[in-house]
Amino acid sequence: MGITLIQKSDLNRPKRNPRVALVLCGGAISGGAFKLGGLIALNSFLANRKTTDMNLYLGISAGAFLSAPLSAGIPPEELFLSIRGESQKIGQFKPSDFYYPNWKEWIGKSYYAFRDTLSYVPKVTMGNARFIRRNQRRLKALADDLIKKPSYKNLELLLEPLILETLETNELPPWYSYLPSGMFDNSRIERFMRRNLERNGLPNTFRLMNLERNNELYICATNLNTAEGVVFGHDEDSSVTISQAVQASTAIPGFFKPARFNDVDYLDAGVRKTANISLMVKKKADLIICYNPFRPFVNTVADGITGELRSLGDMGFLSVLNQTFRTLLHTRLRVGLEKLKMDPSFKGDVIVIEPREQDARYFNINPIAFWDRTEAALLGFKSVRASLEQNYAKLVPLLRAYGMETDLDALRENAMSLGLDSYGGRVEPLKNVANAGLRVVT
Repeated sequence: MGITLIQKSDLNRPKRNPRVALVLCGGAISGGAFKLGGLIALNSFLANRKTTDMNLYLGISAGAFLSAPLSAGIPPEELFLSIRGESQKIGQFKPSDFYYPNWKEWIGKSYYAFRDTLSYVPKVTMGNARFIRRNQRRLKALADDLIKKPSYKNLELLLEPLILETLETNELPPWYSYLPSGMFDNSRIERFMRRNLERNGLPNTFRLMNLERNNELYICATNLNTAEGVVFGHDEDSSVTISQAVQASTAIPGFFKPARFNDVDYLDAGVRKTANISLMVKKKADLIICYNPFRPFVNTVADGITGELRSLGDMGFLSVLNQTFRTLLHTRLRVGLEKLKMDPSFKGDVIVIEPREQDARYFNINPIAFWDRTEAALLGFKSVRASLEQNYAKLVPLLRAYGMETDLDALRENAMSLGLDSYGGRVEPLKNVANAGLRVVT
């Protein structure tokens, strides 16, 4: 199943002015697109309260990239159209916005490495020459021993004094300080978000967005130097703009250089938190809808994943790494959910949306594969659509307790209108809805 429910409230008692939160976890490019397709399914499913009508929004990494426009009132359907360059409100996110090289550091670090090497080599050469003159007899004896009896031990005895002398005279910074802090620069993500907020006449500050939209947007990041989590929001840290917070939250370690604002370096929010649902509890959310696109793939030897590849280990390093990070992120989320179950102070409900455990097609998409985002969006739509159908009987009373009606038929209509059924195969017809005796809003 792709949906997990944590029900702690009394569904027979209607909620008065309930606070509903939408939490979007990370996922890089493919995970973000997968979430986007799933959000379209969820948006179609919710009849009277759309994904742009929530009280609270929380974005982690790629989730920040989506939560900001959603909180501003831009629906997921419009964001999907922007992938294809067909949106009238949102510009198209281009490869150059994601794969923008970290030119300044690559050039700057290379220059310093070259400059310091030029000044270091003569100094080391002169220092070794002086050392050899002072220890001429000792080194000559070691050299004679090596000639008489060639062996690694005698070679090491000869070279060790020279190596130690070289290291002692080394005044250079550590070698790794000459490496760039990231392959790419995600400042283009900040520019993309800023320009599209301006294009729609929307504020780029948390406080003004809160006043204009009457909702609460929170974006998380990680402080590189303190390893502490950071929460940006109108009543939290509001020292950066919304677009800057998105850049900070999406700074994948190693892939992107840290995002620096106000002399603070920030990393991807996923370094510290997978979902940070506890923040939404702190902000008094009654219903929390959490969408996590990364969960480990369950691959049994009997099933295999594709063809003759019976194990993920047969698929190479990237598949092993993919499974590892999915496991780490998913485990943290599950631990947080278990704590929430046992928390007596939280009397609300949680809906967790995730991919199915054996979705091999989605697992095989590289998380940073930019050109696979349309396929990932299709898979996300179909995945969430199937999960909503399968869990319909459980979801209806829970959502209705919060004044939220549902519409299953709109799922297929929206898929057809957006052309989601034309990518990678058609969208399957709805199954067993009429015969299940379930109420469908039209």
